[in-house]
Amino acid sequence: MIDLQKIIEGLKESIPQLSIDCVIFGFQNQELKVLLSKLPDIDLWAVQGGFIRKTEDIDQAAARILEERTGLKGIFLEQFHAFGKANRPSIDFLREAFKSISDRVAVESIPFLTQRFISIGYYSLVDLLRVEPVPGISYERSEWFDIQKLPKLGLDHAEMIEKALKTLQYSVDYALIGFNLMPETFTMNELQKLYETILGETMSRNNFQRKILDMNILERLEKKFTGGAHKAPYLYRFKRLNQY
Repeated sequence: MIDLQKIIEGLKESIPQLSIDCVIFGFQNQELKVLLSKLPDIDLWAVQGGFIRKTEDIDQAAARILEERTGLKGIFLEQFHAFGKANRPSIDFLREAFKSISDRVAVESIPFLTQRFISIGYYSLVDLLRVEPVPGISYERSEWFDIQKLPKLGLDHAEMIEKALKTLQYSVDYALIGFNLMPETFTMNELQKLYETILGETMSRNNFQRKILDMNILERLEKKFTGGAHKAPYLYRFKRLNQY
């Protein structure tokens, strides 16, 4: 059974009816993934979320929630949408999530959790290999999912992920999305694969290279040794002045 008193004590420092949800994107093996969590024995997943403390700015809250869930700090994080429909679900999700009658009664007795919530959506871009997901509560489970193969989601989190992805696609040219999704050094082909995965389309090699080089965001390094007969590709990294 959940610790009702512990929940109540924690909520005293938070702003009522306002929350933050972070859509955390990661890239690996030419797949764009999103980090989701769920409670045990429940067929509903959710993006990483939390409440805003009365003493912090919303950007500070988003960064804290992201660090608490991933162990990362100082990475790209951007607000993309506010979710506040009058009929935005909350209590129905709680009833589904807490199947034990005792747990359900306990949660429903806390007005803070059962009222309508407005959620501020942020998305972040991370190197998947650097992240060690940290559950919000000890018995929560977190996993990465392919953006094209998402499980059943609770609340309006499917809409959140869809809007975050569209924002990511729209901002792909100016947000330096590769900085947090690529290793320290990479080839032009590897960067192109990242763009193609996010945009869901194939791009001309020459056009892509010309476009990226014209943006003046990369520093070219030594060639990558392949051991083969073909010409080795150059390695690149993002210029330090453009780092987040």
